[in-house]
Amino acid sequence: MNDGMFKARARAPEFAFAGNPLDRRSDRREDAQYIADLAARGDALSVALCRETPILAEGNPLFALRDAERLGGPRERAFLGVQADGAPVFATLLDDAAVELKSDDSDGFLDRRVMVVPGRGDLALVDLRSLAMRGELAPHLIAILGQAKAVMRWHATHRFCANCGAPSRVSAAGWRRECDACEAQHFPRTDPVVIMLAVEGDSCLMGRQARFPNGMYSCLAGFLEPGESIEEAVRREIFEEAGVHCGEVSYLASQPWPFPASLMIGCLARATTRDLRIDGVELEDARWFTREECVAMLAGRHPDGLTAPRAMAIANHILRAWVEGNS
Repeated sequence: MNDGMFKARARAPEFAFAGNPLDRRSDRREDAQYIADLAARGDALSVALCRETPILAEGNPLFALRDAERLGGPRERAFLGVQADGAPVFATLLDDAAVELKSDDSDGFLDRRVMVVPGRGDLALVDLRSLAMRGELAPHLIAILGQAKAVMRWHATHRFCANCGAPSRVSAAGWRRECDACEAQHFPRTDPVVIMLAVEGDSCLMGRQARFPNGMYSCLAGFLEPGESIEEAVRREIFEEAGVHCGEVSYLASQPWPFPASLMIGCLARATTRDLRIDGVELEDARWFTREECVAMLAGRHPDGLTAPRAMAIANHILRAWVEGNS
């Protein structure tokens, strides 16, 4: 076996939601006057989200902060950071009533809701996954939108104290919620997910979920559990989903994934068995692929029409790292 594949390391991130350029100024979030002064600046910017969906004006997701809040019923605001030119950037969460839902053809993989801002034909609401897949926005804007979506969804779903049930309020520039009833503090969640490619010799293991586009296979993945190391989670998930035992685990790279708010931890795992036992719950199918097949899938020319995840996803990067590390 060529051990070089376990020496592959990530290049500069090419997948979506990585490479956020903002200086988060996390050390200044407790300074209410500093944050207020930033918000009062004429160059203060904000992304606007409603029902977890970014609002764009002629393809631009950045509004003047005051214009974002005028779109209707601002519910929460969070300070995201400062651009290289010094302009502060915020996220504004609008009340659900700020938009109208026209139709919903979502399929479990893509959000295909059609929403409009009443009286604003110049604005469009486009789900974040579609924006990333299209590649029409600059990567740094996708990364900022990912940050905004994750923290704003947390606010939308954590309006009450998990300790006593009382309403909580925003503090620390949008990065904490506090309960005045029991004095509990709550912080935004980031859920770690291991996503991995099990490899053995010149083959790798990939699976597909029922919600995937037809013909697409990807790396296996699963949530890291309390009291579990990354390596243990990788081995457990591969065995649970496909019945394959693994030994050595090698870390490659990570990707923020705002669906809803995860950190994808990309790994390679050396398989010690090949027999498959598909769980039928997490996976619809799983199979071993040769390196040549993976090259064809990445190029979109597999003879059976099978495909790999698009470049926006870390799964694509993991597969490429294994293919290139074996060459």
